[in-house]
Amino acid sequence: MTDTVVATVAETARLRLRTWGPDDADAFYAVMNHEPVMRYLGGVQSRDHWQLVVERVVGYQAEFGYTFWIVEDRESRELLGWCGLKRINYPGAPNPGDMEIGWRFRESAWGQGIAKEAAIASLDLAFGRYAAPFVVAVTFAVNEASWGLMERLGMHYVPELDFVDPRYADLGPTKQWRLDAADWNSAAL
Repeated sequence: MTDTVVATVAETARLRLRTWGPDDADAFYAVMNHEPVMRYLGGVQSRDHWQLVVERVVGYQAEFGYTFWIVEDRESRELLGWCGLKRINYPGAPNPGDMEIGWRFRESAWGQGIAKEAAIASLDLAFGRYAAPFVVAVTFAVNEASWGLMERLGMHYVPELDFVDPRYADLGPTKQWRLDAADWNSAAL
Protein backbone atom coordinates (compact mmCIF):
# COMPACT_ATOMS: atom_id res chain seq x y z
CA MET A 1 0.00 0.00 0.00
CA THR A 2 2.97 2.33 -0.13
CA ASP A 3 1.85 3.86 -3.45
CA THR A 4 -1.81 4.15 -2.43
CA VAL A 5 -3.51 7.47 -3.04
CA VAL A 6 -6.12 8.21 -0.39
CA ALA A 7 -9.41 9.31 -1.93
CA THR A 8 -12.59 10.61 -0.32
CA VAL A 9 -15.55 8.35 -1.07
CA ALA A 10 -18.25 10.29 0.78
CA GLU A 11 -18.65 13.09 3.29
CA THR A 12 -21.40 13.72 5.79
CA ALA A 13 -21.96 16.55 8.23
CA ARG A 14 -19.35 15.12 10.63
CA LEU A 15 -17.57 12.34 8.79
CA ARG A 16 -15.30 11.53 5.90
CA LEU A 17 -15.35 8.03 4.39
CA ARG A 18 -12.16 7.39 2.44
CA THR A 19 -10.00 4.72 0.94
CA TRP A 20 -7.19 3.14 2.94
CA GLY A 21 -3.79 4.80 3.08
CA PRO A 22 -0.36 3.35 3.86
CA ASP A 23 -0.45 4.22 7.58
CA ASP A 24 -4.01 3.14 8.27
CA ALA A 25 -3.35 -0.50 9.16
CA ASP A 26 -1.20 0.43 12.15
CA ALA A 27 -3.45 3.27 13.28
CA PHE A 28 -6.59 1.15 12.98
CA TYR A 29 -5.01 -1.72 14.88
CA ALA A 30 -3.95 0.61 17.70
CA VAL A 31 -7.40 2.10 18.29
CA MET A 32 -9.65 -0.86 17.43
CA ASN A 33 -7.95 -4.00 18.74
CA HIS A 34 -9.53 -3.89 22.19
CA GLU A 35 -11.89 -6.38 23.83
CA PRO A 36 -15.05 -4.18 23.86
CA VAL A 37 -14.71 -3.51 20.10
CA MET A 38 -13.65 -7.05 19.17
CA ARG A 39 -16.08 -8.92 21.47
CA TYR A 40 -18.24 -10.22 18.59
CA LEU A 41 -15.45 -10.25 16.01
CA GLY A 42 -13.26 -13.07 17.20
CA GLY A 43 -11.62 -11.24 20.09
CA VAL A 44 -8.40 -9.28 20.22
CA GLN A 45 -6.25 -10.17 17.22
CA SER A 46 -2.54 -10.62 16.63
CA ARG A 47 -0.82 -8.04 14.44
CA ASP A 48 -0.20 -10.69 11.76
CA HIS A 49 -3.88 -11.65 11.68
CA TRP A 50 -4.88 -8.00 11.46
CA GLN A 51 -2.52 -7.45 8.53
CA LEU A 52 -4.33 -10.21 6.63
CA VAL A 53 -7.66 -8.52 7.36
CA VAL A 54 -6.35 -5.20 6.01
CA GLU A 55 -5.02 -6.87 2.87
CA ARG A 56 -8.44 -8.43 2.22
CA VAL A 57 -10.25 -5.12 2.81
CA VAL A 58 -7.89 -3.20 0.53
CA GLY A 59 -8.26 -5.99 -2.02
CA TYR A 60 -12.03 -5.53 -2.07
CA GLN A 61 -11.55 -1.91 -3.11
CA ALA A 62 -9.25 -2.95 -5.95
CA GLU A 63 -11.47 -5.82 -7.10
CA PHE A 64 -14.98 -4.39 -6.68
CA GLY A 65 -14.54 -0.62 -6.33
CA TYR A 66 -15.86 -0.60 -2.76
CA THR A 67 -14.82 -1.87 0.64
CA PHE A 68 -15.11 -1.13 4.35
CA TRP A 69 -13.74 2.40 4.09
CA ILE A 70 -11.91 4.32 6.77
CA VAL A 71 -14.24 6.67 8.66
CA GLU A 72 -12.68 9.75 10.20
CA ASP A 73 -13.87 12.94 11.83
CA ARG A 74 -14.04 15.64 9.12
CA GLU A 75 -12.49 18.32 11.28
CA SER A 76 -9.87 16.55 13.35
CA ARG A 77 -9.20 13.67 10.90
CA GLU A 78 -9.30 11.34 13.93
CA LEU A 79 -9.75 7.74 12.82
CA LEU A 80 -13.12 6.56 14.17
CA GLY A 81 -13.51 3.19 12.49
CA TRP A 82 -14.66 1.71 9.23
CA CYS A 83 -17.94 1.47 7.38
CA GLY A 84 -18.79 0.45 3.88
CA LEU A 85 -19.62 -2.31 1.50
CA LYS A 86 -18.23 -5.69 0.49
CA ARG A 87 -19.51 -8.97 -0.88
CA ILE A 88 -20.67 -11.77 1.42
CA ASN A 89 -17.85 -14.31 1.62
CA TYR A 90 -18.32 -16.05 4.98
CA PRO A 91 -17.94 -19.81 5.42
CA GLY A 92 -21.41 -21.33 5.42
CA ALA A 93 -23.25 -18.22 4.18
CA PRO A 94 -26.19 -19.15 1.90
CA ASN A 95 -25.84 -15.98 -0.19
CA PRO A 96 -22.21 -15.54 -1.31
CA GLY A 97 -21.67 -12.48 -3.45
CA ASP A 98 -24.56 -10.42 -2.05
CA MET A 99 -23.61 -6.84 -1.23
CA GLU A 100 -23.08 -6.40 2.51
CA ILE A 101 -22.86 -3.26 4.59
CA GLY A 102 -20.67 -3.43 7.66
CA TRP A 103 -19.14 -1.21 10.31
CA ARG A 104 -16.71 -1.26 13.20
CA PHE A 105 -16.04 1.75 15.41
CA ARG A 106 -13.73 2.55 18.27
CA GLU A 107 -15.39 2.57 21.67
CA SER A 108 -15.06 6.35 22.09
CA ALA A 109 -17.26 6.79 18.97
CA TRP A 110 -20.16 4.70 20.28
CA GLY A 111 -23.49 6.28 21.20
CA GLN A 112 -23.06 9.42 19.09
CA GLY A 113 -24.89 8.43 15.90
CA ILE A 114 -21.60 8.10 14.05
CA ALA A 115 -22.24 4.53 12.87
CA LYS A 116 -25.69 5.48 11.61
CA GLU A 117 -24.35 8.53 9.79
CA ALA A 118 -21.62 6.49 8.10
CA ALA A 119 -24.04 3.66 7.29
CA ILE A 120 -26.49 6.07 5.64
CA ALA A 121 -23.68 7.40 3.44
CA SER A 122 -22.66 3.83 2.56
CA LEU A 123 -26.23 2.80 1.73
CA ASP A 124 -26.64 5.90 -0.45
CA LEU A 125 -23.56 4.71 -2.37
CA ALA A 126 -24.82 1.12 -2.54
CA PHE A 127 -28.16 2.09 -4.04
CA GLY A 128 -26.88 5.05 -6.06
CA ARG A 129 -23.37 4.67 -7.45
CA TYR A 130 -23.30 0.86 -7.27
CA ALA A 131 -26.97 0.27 -8.21
CA ALA A 132 -27.40 -2.60 -5.74
CA PRO A 133 -30.90 -4.09 -5.81
CA PHE A 134 -30.57 -4.86 -2.10
CA VAL A 135 -28.00 -4.86 0.71
CA VAL A 136 -27.61 -7.27 3.61
CA ALA A 137 -25.93 -6.91 6.99
CA VAL A 138 -24.71 -9.68 9.30
CA THR A 139 -24.29 -10.05 13.04
CA PHE A 140 -25.19 -12.31 15.94
CA ALA A 141 -28.34 -12.14 18.05
CA VAL A 142 -26.20 -11.22 21.09
CA ASN A 143 -24.90 -8.10 19.32
CA GLU A 144 -28.00 -6.00 19.98
CA ALA A 145 -26.29 -2.69 19.22
CA SER A 146 -25.44 -3.83 15.72
CA TRP A 147 -28.80 -5.31 14.76
CA GLY A 148 -30.52 -2.40 16.45
CA LEU A 149 -28.77 -0.08 14.02
CA MET A 150 -29.74 -2.35 11.15
CA GLU A 151 -33.38 -1.99 12.13
CA ARG A 152 -33.06 1.80 12.59
CA LEU A 153 -31.75 1.90 9.01
CA GLY A 154 -34.94 0.17 7.85
CA MET A 155 -33.44 -3.29 7.41
CA HIS A 156 -35.54 -6.38 8.13
CA TYR A 157 -34.36 -9.64 9.67
CA VAL A 158 -34.42 -12.55 7.18
CA PRO A 159 -34.37 -15.86 9.14
CA GLU A 160 -33.82 -18.00 6.04
CA LEU A 161 -30.38 -16.38 5.64
CA ASP A 162 -29.17 -17.56 9.08
CA PHE A 163 -26.03 -19.68 8.96
CA VAL A 164 -23.30 -20.95 11.24
CA ASP A 165 -19.86 -19.51 10.60
CA PRO A 166 -17.54 -22.13 12.13
CA ARG A 167 -15.13 -19.40 13.23
CA TYR A 168 -17.77 -17.94 15.55
CA ALA A 169 -19.92 -20.97 16.36
CA ASP A 170 -19.76 -20.13 20.09
CA LEU A 171 -21.78 -16.94 19.38
CA GLY A 172 -24.65 -18.85 17.79
CA PRO A 173 -25.91 -18.55 14.25
CA THR A 174 -24.97 -15.58 12.13
CA LYS A 175 -28.10 -13.63 11.33
CA GLN A 176 -28.78 -11.36 8.37
CA TRP A 177 -30.88 -8.27 7.82
CA ARG A 178 -31.82 -7.00 4.37
CA LEU A 179 -32.82 -3.70 2.80
CA ASP A 180 -34.18 -3.45 -0.74
CA ALA A 181 -33.30 -0.47 -2.91
CA ALA A 182 -37.01 0.27 -3.41
CA ASP A 183 -37.40 0.72 0.35
CA TRP A 184 -34.39 3.01 0.85
CA ASN A 185 -35.08 6.63 1.72
CA SER A 186 -32.15 8.25 3.49
CA ALA A 187 -34.04 11.52 3.76
CA ALA A 188 -36.55 9.81 6.07
CA LEU A 189 -33.83 8.90 8.56
